[in-house]
This record gives sequence, C-alpha cells and structure tokens, in this order.
Amino acid sequence: MPRVKHTPPASLADLANVGPATLGDFRTLGIRTLAQLSKQDAYRLYDRLCRATGARHDPCCIDVFLSAIDQARGGAPQPWWEFTEERKQVLAGRGATERKRGVPRGSAK
Repeated sequence: MPRVKHTPPASLADLANVGPATLGDFRTLGIRTLAQLSKQDAYRLYDRLCRATGARHDPCCIDVFLSAIDQARGGAPQPWWEFTEERKQVLAGRGATERKRGVPRGSAK
C-alpha cells in the first residue's frame, strides 16, 4: 500500500481525535507542546489524569492518548479506536502480571 502523505500537526489542537476535553486533560497534565507529548507514555498519562482529577476516566482516553502521541511522533492521523485493541492487550497483560504478584483485580494503579 502506498504511503499517504500527511501534514504534521502544528499544535496539540491540530491533532486528530483531540478536542476541547482532551486539550483540557493535557493542560491538567502540564502538556503544552507536541514535543512534550511525544515523550509521554499513554498509560502513565491516564494514571496521572485519574490521580489529578480524583476520578477514574473512561479507558478510551488511553486510546486517544495513544493516537495523539503517535501523531506527535510523526505518525499519520488514525481514528482513536484503531488503538483500542492495543490498549486492551496491554491492560490485560498488566492485569495478569499484577495478579501474579498478588495484587487484587481492580486495585491496579
């Protein structure tokens, strides 16, 4: 399949799948630039967001973070749901590892 050229985003607001709510999440997390975002881990961002707000956010936030980080690193825009299966596999693996260590389900960070 030929590679389709895409215009790199100029700012966080230019990222596909990123609207006012995600921009607010980035502000809460202290992320102001694409360069800052490109160095992040989506799962850690999600954990930090939940702690910062005192609420458990929809895990689909991770999918949006994965998509945004991928674009910040030069990837082509993709729908956020293209990252859902990856998130589910990573979280399932994380849960299995924590259960092996004796951490009860639901108490993972």
